[in-house]
Amino acid sequence: MAPRVRFAPSPTGFLHIGGVRTALFNWLFARHEGGEFLLRVENTDRSREVEESVEQIQESLRWLGLDWDGEVAFQLDRLERHQEVARRLLEAGHAYEDEGAIRFRMPDEGKTGWEDVVRGHVEFPNEKLEDVVLLRSDGRPTYNFASPVDDMDDGITHVVRGEDHIANTPKQIRVLEALGAPLPAYAHLPNVLGADGRKLSKRHGAVSVEEFRARGYLPEAIVNYLALLGWSLDAETTVIPPEELVRHFTLDRVGASGATFDYQKLEWLNGVYLRDLPPEEYAHRLVGYLREQGFDGDEATIRAAAPLCQEKIATLGEFLAFAGFFFERVEPDPALVDGSADLLAEAEQTLAAVEPFTAPEIEQALRGLAERLELKPRRAFGPIRAAVTGSNVSPGLFESLELLGREESLARLSAASRSA
Repeated sequence: MAPRVRFAPSPTGFLHIGGVRTALFNWLFARHEGGEFLLRVENTDRSREVEESVEQIQESLRWLGLDWDGEVAFQLDRLERHQEVARRLLEAGHAYEDEGAIRFRMPDEGKTGWEDVVRGHVEFPNEKLEDVVLLRSDGRPTYNFASPVDDMDDGITHVVRGEDHIANTPKQIRVLEALGAPLPAYAHLPNVLGADGRKLSKRHGAVSVEEFRARGYLPEAIVNYLALLGWSLDAETTVIPPEELVRHFTLDRVGASGATFDYQKLEWLNGVYLRDLPPEEYAHRLVGYLREQGFDGDEATIRAAAPLCQEKIATLGEFLAFAGFFFERVEPDPALVDGSADLLAEAEQTLAAVEPFTAPEIEQALRGLAERLELKPRRAFGPIRAAVTGSNVSPGLFESLELLGREESLARLSAASRSA
């Protein structure tokens, strides 16, 4: 039978990267096995904040390419079903009333265990399991009741979730057994940790999909990186596009040890994906990202600058810091042009005569200028680069001058020479 899995987030805010990793492993498992991946929102109210969070969760999954099967399910919509099942357990003697609430009777002796797909055999002494509340006094179900009932009703075959839920599993197993329902296989994923070994949180840096998206990371790079947090194809392979992940993913290769989130490694991997994009696709992604971030610079200039930056930046968010001078003049650090007034004036005169004003001709002219002034190219080009780009780090000097155009290039050299 093809597996059925679910991702069941609580709509309490932006989707945490640890939750995304859980969704991803469920999605990869379902797609690899030809099964179904369901999205079930475990909400208990319909406030405005919850509605916004629900939309954010869906948008994050869409952006990452984690498509789900069927309609999104909402726990609150199943309230009557949960109440009916609780009454059934009450009538069968598996539960009892307690100050208006309904509690489940846990056994007092023995053990409750299961064969965890990731961790092997896990068991809890029944004497340590409290009689969990099924329905609160206001009729609302608790997580440890609604979740297994929904899993039963949805035909979930595998519950793949974070290790935080291990202590919930024996309680949910007992509820399902009392209902005569088949038990799903359980797979508890290791936590995503910060560099300090503690569970990843805001203190470590960005933790939501929105933050990484706003910084210019590609969805396929994030998916690739998250897949490697607790799972591996082999000891060497790092770059694994989503379609390859689907082809190779199996739960038996998921480890039980905590996985450390390395921001530098994600940035490196994102750079690999950016450099591998076809130039037209790279420019398209760059334009889309900048528009999403509210930048309204000239699109033709963005597209022309894109190939000058593709090999140089690791995230799309670095583009404006690296190439923003194409869209507005940036005053150079005086230390970069100090004492170079004559050189900049000579460069202005030299470039004024270049025809056509293209990178090869510009390069030839400026190298000739360096020779005439008996300067090494680096010494000659540094102040010129600073004058036109505002920095000593930029895309190629000659290509940058061509894109800026003769008039703007000469104007920047003139302004810098006067202040040098």
